[in-house]
Amino acid sequence: QVQLAESGGGLVQPGGSLRLSCAASGRFFSIDAMAWYRQVPGKERELVATITTDGTADYAESVKGRCTISRDDAKNMVTLGMNSLKPEDTALYYCYARARVRALLGARSMDYWGQGTQVTVSS
Repeated sequence: QVQLAESGGGLVQPGGSLRLSCAASGRFFSIDAMAWYRQVPGKERELVATITTDGTADYAESVKGRCTISRDDAKNMVTLGMNSLKPEDTALYYCYARARVRALLGARSMDYWGQGTQVTVSS
């Protein structure tokens, strides 16, 4: 019912910047919380940043001061700006959204994930 399409990943040198974007499409009443997660092989997926419907953002300690999450509700989009990138930021970055969708007896909240976009920080 909801598709999330990420873009903006790539190869960047240490100290560089990237901007990840994620657009939600499909059939839903609203998009509630949105977030970015990341995962490296052999490790659990970890939260990078979240943003609520009122724009309140929260960040993992490892990225505080280097990342900015924002959302555009008119476009159903969330972006993650990343600066001062480090090799340890290398990961597959996933977009997450909680959406209100039609249910049998009204509506319900469901969680959705994108396919992921690779970020590689290397010289």
